[in-house]
Amino acid sequence: MTEPRAAKWRQLAAELRTAISNGTYPPGSTLPQVKTYAAEHGVHHETARNAYKELEKEGLIRATQRRGSIVLEPPVRRRITRGVTVARDPERGYVFPAAARPDEPWEVHGKPFRKELPAPAEVTGAFELPSETPVLRRRRVTSPAGEPPFQIVDTWLSPEAVADAPEVAEPSPGPGGYIDRLEEAGHGPITWEERLRPRMPDREEAKLLGIALSIPVLESVIVGSSARTGKPIEVTIRVIPGDRVELVGELQRGKSAKWPVAPVRPSAQAD
Repeated sequence: MTEPRAAKWRQLAAELRTAISNGTYPPGSTLPQVKTYAAEHGVHHETARNAYKELEKEGLIRATQRRGSIVLEPPVRRRITRGVTVARDPERGYVFPAAARPDEPWEVHGKPFRKELPAPAEVTGAFELPSETPVLRRRRVTSPAGEPPFQIVDTWLSPEAVADAPEVAEPSPGPGGYIDRLEEAGHGPITWEERLRPRMPDREEAKLLGIALSIPVLESVIVGSSARTGKPIEVTIRVIPGDRVELVGELQRGKSAKWPVAPVRPSAQAD
């Protein structure tokens, strides 16, 4: 028996994938309009549209209203060893596991943003504030030097934090950043808890990261608590495209898994 023939839209997607990989459609170029491409291949426009959607899911193209379907740079997948150690760089200050190696240069894309905005429930809940209370948010889009945007970093600072350390609301809080200012104001040493979850991006996140809405993202939420009050004073939410990162961790043997394995004794059999 022969295998069933692949659906036409899958065939078209494979042809487009090849055309992108061999440079027929280089990064930054646009694919033909869906209806044009469908007419050229003698198929219904929905068939061609399904092929385009498949490439968008794979992160190869991004659909825009003005330019059409833009071919993207191949994603650089970074392997992040998921540890629990917060390192420190003499120039940058604290470096968290989800961000970078202490010696790796990173750059900011666009202009960092700071403003009081209605905070999401995750933030107001941590700060014990009424729903959608305006909270100071510091946003920056960053990546390793020379790479496309890798992550959106939103840091929400509690009203108490801003009152105790007004510098955290400035464009540049100074050496060591906002965390050093908070610790100097009496909240150090800050302790952190991190939560990770996959989800779908919103339109603003997809635009800032240059990805399709169909590409899942990895969200890291780090809550920093004051040593003085024991309560959260900062919440940092990182959003990373799912096709650009994989988490790596070393598995360790527990006491019950020691080698050599203890021999299994045969069970007693009833007469």
